This record gives sequence, structure tokens and C-alpha cells, in this order.
Amino acid sequence: MEILNILVYNLVMKKILTLLIISTIFLGTSANAEPIKLPWKKEVQQTTVDPVSEQAKAFYAQNEIDEALKLLQGKSEESRSAEDWLLIGNILQDKDKIDEAIYMFKRSIEKDPKFYKAHYNLGYIYLIQDKPNMALAEFKQTVKYKDDFAYGYYNMACAYLKLKQYRNARYNFFRAMDLKGNDPNIYYNLAYTFKMLNKEKQSKIYLDIYNKMIESKY
Repeated sequence: MEILNILVYNLVMKKILTLLIISTIFLGTSANAEPIKLPWKKEVQQTTVDPVSEQAKAFYAQNEIDEALKLLQGKSEESRSAEDWLLIGNILQDKDKIDEAIYMFKRSIEKDPKFYKAHYNLGYIYLIQDKPNMALAEFKQTVKYKDDFAYGYYNMACAYLKLKQYRNARYNFFRAMDLKGNDPNIYYNLAYTFKMLNKEKQSKIYLDIYNKMIESKY
């Protein structure tokens, strides 16, 4: 019976490795947090409202992305805010125009170097393009300017996994877990990380937590 349990556990861990590899290659899979989408909550400190930008965000929320893009393209480049450039980038990414989206996210950062949302979305693209070092640079900026943003740490950990820097990955998964402990994907990837660190006992602990969280949803 003990031998059978070991064989079953090894099969589960092989499945984890396979799923992790697949999930870090394809866009929209659970291993990577999704890029930030507009609209988000209006900041309390905001004192002026641009009606064109607000209408564009409303169109985007209704999935009328062409109308949103038309409105934002009608604004002069000088008058576009960092959020405007970010939204244009989101729209172009939705249209699979990735190179153009990257350019827009960079313009957003030029407008406001501390705009963590633009750093995050740019890092996300680099991560799914299998450019982990470039992704790391952006995620580090993300958490520098938004140190309580769980998915900044989460995706930083995913980038470290791609680089096989498992201790750094473990640290950042724990930071993400402290901020958003109800996301089962964190525990799933922690199980894999501990597996790669040859910590079988800890790996099984986090795998069990992941399985219980998934079961509780059904």
C-alpha cells in the first residue's frame, strides 16, 4: 500500500510539472495572473475628470473596444494621460497587436514612471513571451510603486520559476499568499516550487491545501 501511495504521488507531481509548463506558455491560463483591465475604481484623490477618457473606459467595459479606441485616438498625444495610454495598450493587446500594445504601455510609463499598472501589464506580456528577465524588471517596478499588489509578487515568482531560481520564487509566492491567501494557484505553484527544492514534505502540504481549496468550490 505504501508503494502504491508513492507511485500515485509521483504521478500527481509529474502532472503539476506538465501543467505548470503549459500554463506559463499560453496566454490566459491560471498560472499567471491576468493583466490589469480598465475600468478600475476611481482614485479618491482624483479631482478632475476627462469626459472623453471616462466615455472610453465605459465603452471598454461594455466590450465596445473599437469605439473606445476611436475616442482615445481623437485626443492629442500631449493630452493623453497614463491611463489613456494604458487603455489603448489593452485594446491593442485584445486585438493581438502585441508589439503596438508594448509601445503603448511604454508610453504610459513615460507619462507616469510610477504607474504600476503599466509596469505590470508590460511585464505580463514579457512573461508570456518567455522573456523572464525583462518581465522581472517590470514586476519589480510594479511592487516598488504598489507594495501590496499580490499579483505583482505572484507573477514575479512565475518569472523566477522560468529562470529556475526556486528560492526567489518561493519568497515571492509567500508574499503573494500573505496578500491574497484565497487564490489556490499560489498553493499549487508553491507545491511545485518546493518539489524543485527537493522539499517533498512541504510540497505535499501545499498540494493538499490546493486540492482542498479546489474541492470546496464544487
